Amino acid sequence: MIRPFLPSDVPHIIRIWNGAAERGEVLYKTLTDDLFHLLFASRPGFPAHFFVVTAQGSEAPVGFIHGVDPSHVPEGKSGCACLTTVFVDPPFRRRGLAAEMYRTLEKDLVSCGASSVSITSVNPFNLPWIIPGTPGHDHNNMPGLDRDCPAYPFFTALGFQSLHTEVAMYRPLSDWKLPDAIAQHQEKLLGEHIRTGIYDPSLNCGYDRLCDGVGSDYWRAVLRTEIHAWKTGEPNAEPRFWPDGRKPDGPRPLITAVCGDQIVGFTGPVDLQQSGRGWFTGICVDPDFQHRGIATVLFNLLMQAFYEEGAAFSTLFTGTDNRAQRIYRAAGLRAVRQFDLMRRTCGEV
Repeated sequence: MIRPFLPSDVPHIIRIWNGAAERGEVLYKTLTDDLFHLLFASRPGFPAHFFVVTAQGSEAPVGFIHGVDPSHVPEGKSGCACLTTVFVDPPFRRRGLAAEMYRTLEKDLVSCGASSVSITSVNPFNLPWIIPGTPGHDHNNMPGLDRDCPAYPFFTALGFQSLHTEVAMYRPLSDWKLPDAIAQHQEKLLGEHIRTGIYDPSLNCGYDRLCDGVGSDYWRAVLRTEIHAWKTGEPNAEPRFWPDGRKPDGPRPLITAVCGDQIVGFTGPVDLQQSGRGWFTGICVDPDFQHRGIATVLFNLLMQAFYEEGAAFSTLFTGTDNRAQRIYRAAGLRAVRQFDLMRRTCGEV
């Protein structure tokens, strides 16, 4: 029987989840009561679109599925819902339970305006995972479906199609050293009237041109909220910009490239996760200022800032065809996993 999630299901969900993680079927971090609350129960919209399946004669879940309707998908296109995750306990697999749960979830999401369901990083329910071959080093979310996951054929059989592939990259920072060439490049950029380094909020530089140029309201929100935090002396007040769902202690440094009264390149804010990860949120450069090495300088300055803050490592995602991979590889990052952004049109057979 499939029914909505109940609080009493949590111990069973944790057991099923952790069993799959310990067997190496998924890369997810193992769950505790506190982590379950942080990842799920504390998020907007919970417990909507959370279903469990039970075995005959028992109320205990043997599987579960979770999704997010379009009203809670930030920056999502109209009608875009998300699938967060689905699990079935091994003794109950190959009975069609996962597919039955998915059909129940999709019907529920369609009733809330969904026209498609995606497996993507825009899902606000971010699930941390462990980088293979490391001493527990983690990343705070997945941008899609793990291509090495045993469940990959299940999703393709359901009709999910790959739209884009992202590669996860990783670097321990214990041996980090800022290349001498970076300081030399900063001097070169300064000769072109481009200042790189920690941003001084008193400059009151504009950033709309940058955000319009790269087409990102996400970066606009990051810059707006971080600069506001500096002006008020208070931490960033938007939870989506908090590592580990933890409110920052105060305003955080931004690393920018500034030309005149405009921010033309940006990365940051500089912050660490509790695991010791340097919290990389991305990097962008105004299209009119690209091909000058600005991104290379900003990224290396970010790694230096992480190192000085005591970060043990950093991870990031980038497209498999993104030229920025050259910057990351030159800084010592290596590819560790690939993930597919997947989508299914609701109602497709």
